[in-house]
Amino acid sequence: MTEKEKAQKGLLYDANNDKALIEERLYAKSMCYEYNQLHPQKMEERTALLKKLLGKTSEQFLIEQPFVCDYGYNIEIGDNFYINHNSIMLDGAKITFGDNVFIAPNCAFYTAGHPLDVEQRNQGLEYAYPITVGSNVWIGGGVTVLPGVTIGDNTVIGSGSVVTKDIPANVIAVGNPCRVIREITEADKTKYRRD
Repeated sequence: MTEKEKAQKGLLYDANNDKALIEERLYAKSMCYEYNQLHPQKMEERTALLKKLLGKTSEQFLIEQPFVCDYGYNIEIGDNFYINHNSIMLDGAKITFGDNVFIAPNCAFYTAGHPLDVEQRNQGLEYAYPITVGSNVWIGGGVTVLPGVTIGDNTVIGSGSVVTKDIPANVIAVGNPCRVIREITEADKTKYRRD
């Protein structure tokens, strides 16, 4: 079994010394570098480059610069996807976003983690567990989502949160560690003025 196959199965794998994975990361980082150097107004070029890098895209999406990822092909985004500046995606495993997902600046999605055992960690071993974000999700600024987390549909994650465990649908969750503070209700539809 290759190191990539081990990663896909959620097993410990060696990302630091495997030539194939190193080459794939260098390719993705080169593409990210190229993307981040493009003039912001070159929207067609930006979109084309991301469609080449990412595993699945929709027709309507925008990823603000700078953007950094490990592999790219493990990232799948739904329709009407937006992520603001300074996003980091360590996509050793799949990171999947539904439709109508809005992500504020300085957010990080880490599928990769390292063993607690010092000997395994010092060998350069790591694991990667998928992250899934449902549809109609808003993630506030400075949020970190850790390996293996699922965030349900229609949920709001408050700024600065560290999401360590699954968050259900239709809630507001915030904190470190991120916790549900309440359900989203009908009253939230009239909370803000619309003239």
